[in-house]
Amino acid sequence: MAKFMDVHRGMTGITADQLHEAHQADLALEEEESVHFERAWADPRSGTVYCLSEAPSADAVQRIHERAGHKADEIHEVPLTA
Repeated sequence: MAKFMDVHRGMTGITADQLHEAHQADLALEEEESVHFERAWADPRSGTVYCLSEAPSADAVQRIHERAGHKADEIHEVPLTA
């Protein structure tokens, strides 16, 4: 499975609790698409949220995010890590 980093914009002022709730919503659905959301980060000032996942495709990641109520603005495959 491949790794993906996705970006959500427009979440200005997001709190730690809201980030946790959004991440939990993804986790509740992830098995349906064979996706695993590993971690999420947020910058409340810019409203940008980043999620790292392992999945069969970017489309699978997006389907989970859409169903959880927060479609990603960008999804990037991350083929190399250090």
